[in-house]
Amino acid sequence: MSDDKPSRRKPKADAFEPFADDASVRNIGALSFENGTDRIALHGSLDLTKDRAGLARARLLRDTLDAIVKALEAGDLPEAVAVAPDEAPKSVPNPFA
Repeated sequence: MSDDKPSRRKPKADAFEPFADDASVRNIGALSFENGTDRIALHGSLDLTKDRAGLARARLLRDTLDAIVKALEAGDLPEAVAVAPDEAPKSVPNPFA
């Protein structure tokens, strides 16, 4: 069952636990929340239409953001997450030459 379809059932609370792993993803329409232990990446777009399906997507978006905020508020947070320095691009021979 897709996360963006309206449903009378409430999504399982453990279906997407923010910052719990580096593998889970929640999709709402074409918007993806990619979980990570130190960050959550958002990719895509989301149309919130003025209908029941749009309301269901808006509620799921709200619930997902609320869960992320609660997870952040529950921890002792550093000022900023350490970012690995970007590696310099490496030149490779053209495989088509």
